[in-house]
Amino acid sequence: MAQRQHLKDHFIEQRIFHNRSIVAILFTIILFGILAFRLFVLQINNHEHFTTLSQNNRVSVQATPPTRGLIYDRNGIILAENLPSYTLQIIPEQTSDIDNLVNELSLLVNLREVDIKKFKKEVRRKRRFEGIPLRFRLTDEEVAIISVNLHRLPGVEIKAQLSRFYPYGRETSHIVGYVGRINEKELKSLPFTNYSGTNHTGKLGIEKSYEALLHGQVGYQKVETNVRGRVLRVLERNNPVPGNDLYLNLDINLQKVAIDAFADKRGALVAIDPENGHVLAMISMPDYDANLFVNGIDSKTYNALNTSWERPLYNRTILGGYPPGSTTKPFFALAGLENNTIQLDHEIFCPGFYQLKGKAHKYRDWKKWGHGKTDISKSIVQSCDVFYYDLAFQLGIDKMHQFMTSFGFGKRSGIDILGERSGLMPSREWKKRVRKQVWFPGETVIAGIGQGYVLVTPLQLALGTATLANGGKHFQPQLVNAIQRKEDHVPRQVVPQMIRKIPIKRQENWNEIYHGMTEVIHGARGTARRLNKPDMRYKIAGKTGTAQVFSVAQDATYKEEELEERLKDHALFMAFAPVKNPKIAIAVVVENGGHGGSVAAPIAGEVIEAYLSQFSDEELNNPSRKSPVTPMKKSAPPTKVPPSAVDPDNTASSPLHKHKEHEEHVHG
Repeated sequence: MAQRQHLKDHFIEQRIFHNRSIVAILFTIILFGILAFRLFVLQINNHEHFTTLSQNNRVSVQATPPTRGLIYDRNGIILAENLPSYTLQIIPEQTSDIDNLVNELSLLVNLREVDIKKFKKEVRRKRRFEGIPLRFRLTDEEVAIISVNLHRLPGVEIKAQLSRFYPYGRETSHIVGYVGRINEKELKSLPFTNYSGTNHTGKLGIEKSYEALLHGQVGYQKVETNVRGRVLRVLERNNPVPGNDLYLNLDINLQKVAIDAFADKRGALVAIDPENGHVLAMISMPDYDANLFVNGIDSKTYNALNTSWERPLYNRTILGGYPPGSTTKPFFALAGLENNTIQLDHEIFCPGFYQLKGKAHKYRDWKKWGHGKTDISKSIVQSCDVFYYDLAFQLGIDKMHQFMTSFGFGKRSGIDILGERSGLMPSREWKKRVRKQVWFPGETVIAGIGQGYVLVTPLQLALGTATLANGGKHFQPQLVNAIQRKEDHVPRQVVPQMIRKIPIKRQENWNEIYHGMTEVIHGARGTARRLNKPDMRYKIAGKTGTAQVFSVAQDATYKEEELEERLKDHALFMAFAPVKNPKIAIAVVVENGGHGGSVAAPIAGEVIEAYLSQFSDEELNNPSRKSPVTPMKKSAPPTKVPPSAVDPDNTASSPLHKHKEHEEHVHG
């Protein structure tokens, strides 16, 4: 059977092809139209938006922390500096597993537990694109090890930066203080913008009080980065403003003399220039190394410092509350004279004890058999307790309070470091307000020998001595002498602030006190006569004090040799020199040191001698001659002191010493 043959219709096929071509062309035109429209939207309408996104992928803004200001002593010796170092840091955004990365790094370099803990805290509170330090002060070997392994450590960077260092970390730990890593509480209070890129802030001392001046102003830089976030080049830079440099009144060489004189004793020393309130030396013993705290101290070392019974972290100069003992006697004698309670020829008979009228209780003198007939000068020279028992009873506690507070006792001095306590100079009003009790006459009697409720800080005792030495000019003690911006050639000197001028009713009264205090050192029976040397170029006026830290029963015998160390007497000494032209006032407290004349006075003597050795005989003995000053001080224009913050803690009691009884035995 023959097959049917189908004939092709070329016209129909051509028409079908033509129609399909038209559809394809129209579809292509529509697609190109859509593409063109989309390109128009992206390139024209959204050009600025996508340019910004593209730029942000390529360019990032980084904070440039300022260089922290330096701290110098009065002679230009550096006390706080910035040393170049390398920091290991991680950018969380650039790694998927931080814990694994930290473990890998711990195999390459030594990572302390404290470093890892602080790092993890920082990760939780900082933005993920910011570099977070894991380890400070890498050694050159550690830098090399990490550098060759960077290709397998995403997000890891080695950053060159400056690290705070204290050349005299122990000698100035309580004064200069230290910086430390910013904690969560500080992060909330510090200005975020100005502390971008900054890991440290002042924690104690000058570093804390002058943080705003030392820190400086943050800068910024625009940098080009690759896809891994590594910086390729810097496109634009806005330089940071460095912090101000500070020049202190502190003399580091004098500071070291004081520390050497203390040896292994506990206590405090403060030396002040009576002419202006400048703090020349200020030590609290024992001390500690401030460098331990800069980048985080390990828990073992910190616990050892914090739990030590010697309390090295405790700044005794401004926090320690001590019974001043007999060092207050010159002030009370002056109070009696200026208030006309006693006259210059006043005398009493000292039988070795004192009794209030109608009372059986005996307030004992340190000298069991008494001092016999005693006038003002003898009462100071031989430290007669009975004289001041009687004087205090005649004055009354309110007059004593009023007079002593004018010398700065019982008040914060306003020194330019934080945390100062106010001490305590009691009054009737104070006891009624704080203790809800009335004041008793016996409490007035023992306050007259610097015992009972009376507590002073070593700084207050030195400042009161300076005020006595210069004739009643009470200055605010000042640690910072001058402030220098990096662009300035001359530091701006801080102007001394005189808080008050104590009116002198009769100059003869003050001269009588000066005479008695001079005889304490230069008299044949003075309690600090061991300071008197045949070749001395000047005379010292001073007063010893020895205060017990626990009460002795009425009929008990005090045996110092049988007591454990922490129950022995505190040794105190206050002095100024030269007598006619005072250039230094000093207060020394040696905890459980024994007697002021044999323990505290020699320490003060060494410091006085070291400081006055720089003066000529004419400068020492001519009242019209002023102390020599450095060129910095001569040419520097004055500026006002930044106000120091006030410690809200108004508690006058000291955590070091508590006194259950007030009938305490004191001798000078």
